[in-house]
Amino acid sequence: MTDESERAVRAAIDGEMRLLDPEVRASPDRVLELLDPEFTEIGASGRRWDVESVLTVTSSGSVSVASPVKVSEMSGAVLAPGVVHLTYFADNQGRRAWRSSLWRLTETGWRMYFHQGTLTG
Repeated sequence: MTDESERAVRAAIDGEMRLLDPEVRASPDRVLELLDPEFTEIGASGRRWDVESVLTVTSSGSVSVASPVKVSEMSGAVLAPGVVHLTYFADNQGRRAWRSSLWRLTETGWRMYFHQGTLTG
């Protein structure tokens, strides 16, 4: 991986981890800085989400400071210039899922464009 690719993957990972941070999630403005205006998600529940619906959930305290999401097996790949794909395993209070997200570089920085979660046993 080139230095540029490594920086891109690191930026996407940093953004992903910020979105999982309970303090960031509690602030709609901070979440909006990380979500692309065209963001969509297919959640582990099968529900389709957009920016507005995600803001409702994140601001409701869906992740607590006392029990943050545990992340493992994080990896990333540059798919094209300005596009990074991340995959990782997340455990949110026993709700375990494989997660996949696409990040794209915009004029204002790296933003999550798409996210998907798949529950696992």
